[in-house]
Amino acid sequence: MELTVETESRLTTVDVTDRIAAGVPDDLESGTCAAFVEHTTAGLVVQEDEPRLRGDLESFLRDLVPDEGHAHDQLDGNADSHLRAALIGPDVTIPIDDGELALGTWQSVLLVECDGPRTRTLSVTTVGQ
Repeated sequence: MELTVETESRLTTVDVTDRIAAGVPDDLESGTCAAFVEHTTAGLVVQEDEPRLRGDLESFLRDLVPDEGHAHDQLDGNADSHLRAALIGPDVTIPIDDGELALGTWQSVLLVECDGPRTRTLSVTTVGQ
């Protein structure tokens, strides 16, 4: 399954949990679900979907990776986005139990946009046991 996600700012998070969960087939009782963002300047993370924490995550990435001063900036000015996405990683794998994503109480899947606004593509694959 393929998902398209629109982002609205350069560095932001978007909760994609429900959209990924919708891709779990009705007849799949147990297995795994893998989600992969098909871009080098965005990532996926399992984290709490709480606005202040999402803001903290964005601030943390800004503090950790400066906006400017990278060699790749000579090409297209977005080295910070690549570096931030490299820290996060492009994918998550989640168990499926009783036909649903087996996430903890406070866990959500967040797309972390590092070079927006953009249209992002996620591939979602499920495998049964």
